[in-house]
Amino acid sequence: MRDLIVSLFIIGALPVCFRRPLAGLLLFSLLAYMRLQDLTWGFARFERWSFYVAIAMFGGWLVSREKRTPPSDVRVWLLLFLPVWMILSLVFAKGGSGGSGGDGVLEYVKIIGIAVFTTMIVTRREQLRALVLVIGLCFAFYALKNGLAMVLSGGSLYIIQGPGGMLADNNDFALAMAMSVPIMVAIALSEKTLLYKRWFGACVPAAGLTVMATRSRGGALSLGFALAILVWRSKNRIVGLLIGSLLLVIGLVLAPAEWYARLSTLRSVEADGSAMGRIRAWKVAKDMIVDNPIFGVGFERFQANYLRYDPAGIGDGMSTRVAHNAYLQIWSETGTPAFLAYMGLIFICLVDIWRVRREAARKLERSWILYYCTAFEGVLLTFMLGSTFLNRAHFDLIYHYFAIILVFGRIARAELRSPVVDAALAHRRHGPLVRVDNKGFQAASGLRRGFRNTSLATDR
Repeated sequence: MRDLIVSLFIIGALPVCFRRPLAGLLLFSLLAYMRLQDLTWGFARFERWSFYVAIAMFGGWLVSREKRTPPSDVRVWLLLFLPVWMILSLVFAKGGSGGSGGDGVLEYVKIIGIAVFTTMIVTRREQLRALVLVIGLCFAFYALKNGLAMVLSGGSLYIIQGPGGMLADNNDFALAMAMSVPIMVAIALSEKTLLYKRWFGACVPAAGLTVMATRSRGGALSLGFALAILVWRSKNRIVGLLIGSLLLVIGLVLAPAEWYARLSTLRSVEADGSAMGRIRAWKVAKDMIVDNPIFGVGFERFQANYLRYDPAGIGDGMSTRVAHNAYLQIWSETGTPAFLAYMGLIFICLVDIWRVRREAARKLERSWILYYCTAFEGVLLTFMLGSTFLNRAHFDLIYHYFAIILVFGRIARAELRSPVVDAALAHRRHGPLVRVDNKGFQAASGLRRGFRNTSLATDR
């Protein structure tokens, strides 16, 4: 029955995705991060729903009268450069023909394609809000689901794994959940609708419990770092520290003994085989970089070349290891140009957020812009810490955030230059259009809403 419901929902939405590409992007994000198909057990689980949705939304965009090109921004060029260079790394690298090769590159091209497509489709504040809400909802769902399960089980729950796709591994899922905490907090603060505020506010501690349930040490560190960023950026740091401390106490009380045992291994890294294996893999990655500085050993060929640099690697019971570090992964596999482009994306996005925050803080005391600045800053910095211990250089979520932060900067600056006009308020007063501060989001009042692409559509 669940397979039928999911299938009918997606199939019924395809015409809407074709007519309104933004709706297609929202559905694609729902399938990517909530993994609706992985909540079924039958035929729907194995269908290529994301592929069908992508065809519909790209097809709708192609026949649209108002096709937009990507914005003129260096980040767009960096996004386009990365897959091109990775293809070159497969051709010119000296790392042989092991690894996923073309299949991995094709998947990476899809990730970049969605990111670039986002920069063309999301051009207004309400569109950005809808996308952030969908992404937040996806992780809020799993936060509440797994958080409640952990509480009801008394903390004795088995190790939680992710829903599927790039979130399947417990460590990757823990990082994604930690990254979702700043987003859920920003939604709870920027939304005026009480349902949104309560739902996302309640899901924040549930996300913390979910990270605990994954038993991921890197996830625990990332979660703590995300909460520290939120406290630092709170308007009243004392209140923020008190709330953060309360959440920490609640989490520690509910945390299972297995979680404490897992974290205790951080005290003696030398005695922990997993930690020492990471350090060993980092040394191998360093040797690969020195030996192949331009093209690396080839896209996703780290494992295939591992034993060339560590012949004794089989002595610990494993024939090969992954890089266990996103930066060393992309550097060792695809060379210095790809590494610099990747780091450039992160750095430019952070600088963009800080500049928008500085400008908004001069003009506004409270605003959705400031809340979103904190959210995106938290997402990036949390990922930077968490990916130090994970092979997540090709994580689709972070590339999507690169694009979202790009469009956020453009939308926020446009609004700061010219405050948004409240057409509905002006209509009720039978006078000229009235400018409002738009400190937060609330439901529409009498305005027709929809996933429209025209720039003439009324935006609040």
